[in-house]
Amino acid sequence: MSDPTTAGRDRDRPAATRRRLLAAVGAGATAALAGCSASGDGGGSGSDGDGTDRYDGWLADANGYDGEVADRTGADEVTVAVGAGDGLAYDPAAVRVSPGTTVTWEWTGMGSRHNVVDDAGGFESSYYATEGETFSHEFAEPGVAKYYCTPHENLGMVGVVEVVDG
Repeated sequence: MSDPTTAGRDRDRPAATRRRLLAAVGAGATAALAGCSASGDGGGSGSDGDGTDRYDGWLADANGYDGEVADRTGADEVTVAVGAGDGLAYDPAAVRVSPGTTVTWEWTGMGSRHNVVDDAGGFESSYYATEGETFSHEFAEPGVAKYYCTPHENLGMVGVVEVVDG
């Protein structure tokens, strides 16, 4: 007859070993991937040159964002597609404009109903689902406007308008 105080312990030992092994492998893989992603030139991207994200990670999981900021400085008007890609993205996800530029978000009709909401509360569109609907906002002052689609923010439907002098 087995001792009830030790019964089942041998069964648990291999699982604990597997857990430790998986944890070690996961930690090693994370460290290796972090090292790979830390390199980059920063040119034309959302980095401010020292490897940090000037948008505080806002675009880290943004659909359609490839690290590049669309430079539209000098343009009076800029258009951003709403419902781009798989229907859950803004295109471009990040755009750089000059003060006084009007950005117009134009709905593609893809991906259900969307809106455009400034994270700081500066602007908010209505919900639209129809192709060709538009919402416009003039950006008068330098700064960064982080925006999102209310029902799809957690799915990566976020964007940035960066307003720069010069």
